[in-house]
Amino acid sequence: MKKISHVCLIDDDHIFVYGAKRVMRKMDFYEDLSVFSNGQEALDHLKNMAQNGDDLPSLIFLDLNMPIMNGWEFLEELGNTPGFELNGVSIFIMSSSVDPRDLERIQQYPVVKNYVLKPMTMNDLENVRLQLS
Repeated sequence: MKKISHVCLIDDDHIFVYGAKRVMRKMDFYEDLSVFSNGQEALDHLKNMAQNGDDLPSLIFLDLNMPIMNGWEFLEELGNTPGFELNGVSIFIMSSSVDPRDLERIQQYPVVKNYVLKPMTMNDLENVRLQLS
């Protein structure tokens, strides 16, 4: 199956990040991977990419519970940044719990495609690929 050109993983749990990277590498899932431990680091990087005319990641895996800037704050800032376009970017929320309030809330963000329950599995990644094609 086709590789995702650029994946961005935003999560502060180093053990989860290690496991997710391992599963993605095993599946030959991406060509390029960026990892950030909070939403602010990721947001700053994405803004720099946009200002430089670089292509944004086509897929972002976003954790909800992080220090400094959580996933919800990240989504709000993205939506409130003038001139920042997310064309061609798909975001998948990652969480270790399925809170019905979170599932309802993600529907407020058209850029959020779906929800992935932690830990990330090969089957989850196959489903993500299918949803992106």
